[in-house]
Amino acid sequence: MAVRVDGVVQGVGFRPFVHALADRFGLAGHVGNDAAGVFAEVEGARQAVADFLTAVREQAPRLAVVERVTAAEIAGLGETGFRIVPSPAGGGARTLVSADSATCDDCLRELHDPADRRYRYPFVNCTNCGPRFTIVRSVPYDRPATTMAPFPMCADCAREYHDPGDRRFHAQPVCCPACGPALRLLGGPAGDPIESTVDLLRTGHVLAIKGLGGYHLAVDACDDAAARLLRSRKHREDKPFAVMVPGLAAARELCEVDDLAIRLLTDRRRPIVLLPRRQGSGVAGAVAPGNRQLGVMLPYTPLHHLLLERLAGPIVLTSGNISDEPIGYRDDEVRERLGPIADAFLVHDRAIHIRTDDSVVRPFRGRAQLMRRSRGYVPEPVTAAFPRHVLACGAQLKNTFCLAKDRRAFLSHHIGDLENYETLRSFTEGIEHFRRLFDVHPEVIAHDLHPEYLSTKYALEQDDAELVGVQHHHAHIAACLADNGVAGPVLGVAFDGLGYGPDGTIWGGELLLADLAGFTRVGHLAPVPMPGGTAAIKQPWRMAAAYLDTAYGAGVPGLDVVRRNESRWPDVVALGHRAINAPLTSSAGRLFDAVAAILGTRDAINYEGQAAVELEQLADPGERGAYRSTITPGEPLVVVGADLVVSAVDELRAGVPVPLIAARFHNGVAAAIAHACVTLRERTGVGTVALSGGVFQNLLLLARTAEALERAGFAVLTHSRVPANDGGVSLGQAVVAAAQAG
Repeated sequence: MAVRVDGVVQGVGFRPFVHALADRFGLAGHVGNDAAGVFAEVEGARQAVADFLTAVREQAPRLAVVERVTAAEIAGLGETGFRIVPSPAGGGARTLVSADSATCDDCLRELHDPADRRYRYPFVNCTNCGPRFTIVRSVPYDRPATTMAPFPMCADCAREYHDPGDRRFHAQPVCCPACGPALRLLGGPAGDPIESTVDLLRTGHVLAIKGLGGYHLAVDACDDAAARLLRSRKHREDKPFAVMVPGLAAARELCEVDDLAIRLLTDRRRPIVLLPRRQGSGVAGAVAPGNRQLGVMLPYTPLHHLLLERLAGPIVLTSGNISDEPIGYRDDEVRERLGPIADAFLVHDRAIHIRTDDSVVRPFRGRAQLMRRSRGYVPEPVTAAFPRHVLACGAQLKNTFCLAKDRRAFLSHHIGDLENYETLRSFTEGIEHFRRLFDVHPEVIAHDLHPEYLSTKYALEQDDAELVGVQHHHAHIAACLADNGVAGPVLGVAFDGLGYGPDGTIWGGELLLADLAGFTRVGHLAPVPMPGGTAAIKQPWRMAAAYLDTAYGAGVPGLDVVRRNESRWPDVVALGHRAINAPLTSSAGRLFDAVAAILGTRDAINYEGQAAVELEQLADPGERGAYRSTITPGEPLVVVGADLVVSAVDELRAGVPVPLIAARFHNGVAAAIAHACVTLRERTGVGTVALSGGVFQNLLLLARTAEALERAGFAVLTHSRVPANDGGVSLGQAVVAAAQAG
């Protein structure tokens, strides 16, 4: 019987698993990797072969994802015994590459066993854990095609590697202290690198630590001076830092941890999990200033385990970069760029082939809501239909790209904001790597409509494929459809910061009647000027000026936000009146900015979406009151966001506590969405709503909106496998291009 297995079946112990099954059922033959996946030939009793095929489908290794098993009768070769054969050269790459996985329990036992030859070895791994995607140069997944190629196995490791009964049988990253990568501390005291690093962290120093997908910057999370020093050197004024803790007990001391949080924290992907923080936890105020949430993760490499066990407390572990650049991963470049930030570097000599930042999730309604999809998730594909090979270039902010063919969309790791050379280089190099790895030759290139996005410019420079422009908010809704495995039609609510509208205005508070192939704009927030253009994004008080002028005209009440900016207020309002550098926008993100500024959160931001994030943190989650907004009938209908602003101003002047106002505003937005969707259901007959866009990373708004829609009888689609923010746009672009091509 000739057998082929498709899915994530390389680098996960699948060949030794098949070998063990063949021995169990008394079958002869062979198994191997090729560019398409795993192939095998087995011969023996008919029932034994049938039982073997069932076991292949149902008992696969922990990291494997079996998509399909096919078998065909062939003539027997009279083989005796069963063996693993070398990978053949050539052939188009169709196999799937496994994501990096956290250290398994078996390897942790070895790490802590003084009698084991890998005792305290920071690179212990096996077929069930360790580096995968970040070290793969090409497929088939064999050691010479990884960054472990420079490390010839010693006799002991080779014996394990070739023993079908060993956990490391054909584990490509297998190594030990005698033959594998080594740890060094640069710029610190001599001696054991782990002990010296721990001593430096305990005495307030900033350390750069090389991880699976890049370098991190670390300080003691309970040392406020060290956290402030890191902020100053990294130029990261307010954005929260992530924290790594030794284990679940430590996580419970810092945050509220329920059963879902435990599943997310201990998942083999080991993402950063955003959880409600406990008061008096001991974490320094500078780690996550003004934030009721804390991003927590557990150790996912042996090196992390060794460090955290010695420290016995939490550390800040944030991306090793200068603000707005991608995570650093090339050793020489990192030491040059992070030299002004880090006091010392904990490094090793196993190269990282592709940079991969930590993934970020939030628990929501019994499952994870991905905010950043990267290490541990990439390159696992999303299933959809792609009759032609597609490259989707994504958006400008939180960029990802997507390469797709046949039944699979390979969404990239988090690239970041395409605003500098380093990020653009990561984008272009990543596309080329994915093209080689998955043998995708784009016939269609999808891109955003915004002509100034660097991702769009890249697409337009390609001359060997058909170009498909995809409207930004249609891409958001299409991504939500693909995330949920449905084709539509739906009423799509796409709320975000901004996206280029076909009418020349800046969209961002959109109600679309959409399927994968197309959309109609059936509603939106009432447009207001964006005084100063991009300056209004960085200075939310400008949006407050625009909304207050829209609502009150010359009779704007004497609010603190007006007094704080009184010298510039008339000029900014005049920009809107004269329509000079003040494009109209229906952006929901800008409405949130306006209310945040009015309520006094901040007039200027240090990172994208900061004002809205802090408005969510400010809101009282127990408050159920809601402001009302006018829905102006028409095609499209219009939701008057200024009504919500007026209600917030009235209550602010009446002395209502700000947390209640912030909550009632959130609830009012949710009620307006539900009201508008009910009206649109009467027109269209569509009873399913898809929620997407960066504004729906706000879990208070997402929960209130989903509840209001469900009370009104709608089925509600939200994101889980890909982010609601612009990190999911490339997937949406890809499925739209495929639907239009079909």
